Amino acid sequence: MISFVVSEGNLDGLLFLIYKLANSKYKIIRKHFVEIKRTYALITGASKGLGKALATALAKKGYNLLLVARSEKELNELSENLIKLYGIKASFLAVDLALSSAPAQVLTWTETNNFQVSILINNAGYGIWGEFSSLPLSNHLEMCKLNMETVVSLCYLFKPLLLKSTESYILNVSSTAAYQAVPTFALYAASKSFILSFSRAIRFELKNTNISVSCISPGPIDTGFAARAGLDPFSKMAEKFNMKSDEVANVALRGMFARKAEIIPGIANIISAYATRFLPKAFIEKTAAGIYKT
Repeated sequence: MISFVVSEGNLDGLLFLIYKLANSKYKIIRKHFVEIKRTYALITGASKGLGKALATALAKKGYNLLLVARSEKELNELSENLIKLYGIKASFLAVDLALSSAPAQVLTWTETNNFQVSILINNAGYGIWGEFSSLPLSNHLEMCKLNMETVVSLCYLFKPLLLKSTESYILNVSSTAAYQAVPTFALYAASKSFILSFSRAIRFELKNTNISVSCISPGPIDTGFAARAGLDPFSKMAEKFNMKSDEVANVALRGMFARKAEIIPGIANIISAYATRFLPKAFIEKTAAGIYKT
């Protein structure tokens, strides 16, 4: 047991030291919250599903928001609701991010309005289900443009803006499909593998800057993804494994602010993702094909 005696003289010194440490901590915290009030988080695909959940979670933390998606009506309703509930600033841009001109349009809108962006979340994306050769090539290419090209363009274009903040974050949304080939989801899984690899690569390149890059790879979420992908026959089965979008959003933000490279929400998803490192690829592909059989 260690004991010590504090005299009146060194007690004053100890109290002064505690005051200095507390004051220093206060200044750091105050600076952090001042920056939150001044900067914006830009979220693509923000009108519904995971994007909407991410916007709500960030609004609760006091972040101002820039919401980007196709639906002007849904964006307007969401921004008004978040402004009213959390007293933040929120602006939106209705644009089809699958268009080649969209990323530059988003950047121009941001710079014209002098929005200082410290968080970029690339959430917009979708999947299409079916055998590769049975679907129109145009459908494949449009999905690839949104899932990959748009993400690359936004990361490239917004890097100079993100460098201006004390701390900045990029969060790219992938999928557990990124960890293996998925027959009948061939291009979707490949596009998400691209996002995961791309995110890790630019994370390394930016490691000595103020920008942290994270990638979240969720499994099934209650977002209507299955319906849009044409997976109506599997919707009931998917519901048994779905995670809530707000739950995934909270996991995503915790991981992003903790500067994690990869974030996988849910124990079952973590196990399935890591299992692909050890199980034979042929076995994994056969299992996936059986699940999503046309």
